[in-house]
Amino acid sequence: MAIVFITGSTDGLGKAAAQSLLDQGHRVVLHARSTDRAGSLGDIASRAEGVVIGDLQRGVETKRIADQVNAIGRMDAVIHNAGVYTRRSRGSTPEGHAVTLAINTLAPYVLTALIERPARLVYLSSGLHRGGEGSLDDLDWNKRSWDSAKAYAESKLHAVALASALARRWPQVLSNAVDPGWVRTRMGGAGAPVDLQIGQKTQAWLAVSDEPSALVSGRYWHHMRQQEPAGEAVDPGFQDKLLDKLQGITGVALLP
Repeated sequence: MAIVFITGSTDGLGKAAAQSLLDQGHRVVLHARSTDRAGSLGDIASRAEGVVIGDLQRGVETKRIADQVNAIGRMDAVIHNAGVYTRRSRGSTPEGHAVTLAINTLAPYVLTALIERPARLVYLSSGLHRGGEGSLDDLDWNKRSWDSAKAYAESKLHAVALASALARRWPQVLSNAVDPGWVRTRMGGAGAPVDLQIGQKTQAWLAVSDEPSALVSGRYWHHMRQQEPAGEAVDPGFQDKLLDKLQGITGVALLP
């Protein structure tokens, strides 16, 4: 059985994936933004291999999350599930970054770089990533007028590009991106058409399945089917520029 770390697993898709994997007999490491949020996990916490604590909008805490995961041991898979949707303003993290960028882009990049390399990586994206092209000139929204929908789309483009870049750079790792659809979660709202079980299925499957169809890398998935992502996401030139910018912003480098 595999051991899987899932970011943002106190509710929504992250918690649903954790429950699914636990029910299959796998071991799961949960993540909560704070000790208060960890307290809301209920019975699932007692079934988990551990619960790591840290706020992904804070660079120092993101690095501590990586330390906590590494102290538990090497993961077989990491599901980068945590994310924020639309925000009224750019905001500013302790390091001065846009909050959407920090949580949706910088945090998965830093965790990818600092967590002991697993066999599989899964990054949650969105079909909206196709509206995120052209982000590299002002990645952190320092010059542009704030546009929350555009910022979200850009961050989800980054997720697909990161997954594809890692598939290319780390051929021994299976790295994929998933669009779970518009899911009925606190983020998606009660009117969303996709239920939690369908929404979590693809990422949980990619994290642990030994089916030949799951043993692929550098793909973009929606409801168990591969799709074509935006052109920039699979462009090695865009990927390399993005990784260079993320290294510059965070001071954290991806090892070869």
